[in-house]
Amino acid sequence: MRTEIEMYNLILDIANQDDNIRAVYMNGSRTNDNVPKDIFQDYDIVYVVTDTRPYIENKNWIDRFGERLFMQYPDEHPDFPSDKENYYGWLMQFKDGNRIDLHVESISHSKKYILNDKLCRILLDKDKMFSMITKSTDEDYRVKRPSKEQYLCTCNEFWWCLNNVAKGMWRGEIPYVQDMLNFCVRKQLEKMLSWKVGIETNFSVSVGKSGKYMYNWLKAEEWNKYLSTYCSSNIEECWDAIFRMCDLFDDVSKYAGDKLGYIYNLSDSENCRMFLKHIRELPKDATQIY
Repeated sequence: MRTEIEMYNLILDIANQDDNIRAVYMNGSRTNDNVPKDIFQDYDIVYVVTDTRPYIENKNWIDRFGERLFMQYPDEHPDFPSDKENYYGWLMQFKDGNRIDLHVESISHSKKYILNDKLCRILLDKDKMFSMITKSTDEDYRVKRPSKEQYLCTCNEFWWCLNNVAKGMWRGEIPYVQDMLNFCVRKQLEKMLSWKVGIETNFSVSVGKSGKYMYNWLKAEEWNKYLSTYCSSNIEECWDAIFRMCDLFDDVSKYAGDKLGYIYNLSDSENCRMFLKHIRELPKDATQIY
């Protein structure tokens, strides 16, 4: 596996040998000093260029980065919009284990948007275009203090979406249940847990994508409770996980509400729990809910 120094030298050598590449910057985990380093960190690299077209039209120029195992052209996907004239990418997994998420970006586009992500580190700037860029920081990704409305809507969304989970469970529609649990309900629990972390750190940290770093600030018991809310396709295991999710959400929401000065709507919790318990015991041949 090529070393970090070897990868940076390769990335910069290619840029220095190409007059069309005017600057190179990097973002992502490698520019975040608060993220633990490991062998799976990508190189999120952007070449700022005078014209993106030559790179898009010449499919072989990326061979210079090494032998690829597999890759993706995200801007060629027909279901997603792209702006190839200004921004185009290649996601490359190499046979030696390294990965580069590489983009070429027009000068005008980079000047307009580069400040939108403070996790940005300039590696090369031939024309001194980006002298305003300071040390990279994850402050844009830190947990933000929620407003009263955000807190209340998160609580309501959690309990309301469990209505859909309940009917999916009764019908035995496990794919639907998993979608609702993990993409709707869990996101509210994740948000509430992140607010607890924010409260206890004075909103000075990032919990990472999908809350993957929350374990750094939650007690081990609480983190393990959260992990126990994930479930398999077994119906009874799913039901048990759902109620563990409810217990944890209740505890964390009451804590966050108390610290933030917001009143937790306990009736939503109580009524939803009663509904869930009723649906869990509802016979499969039932002709009406109540």
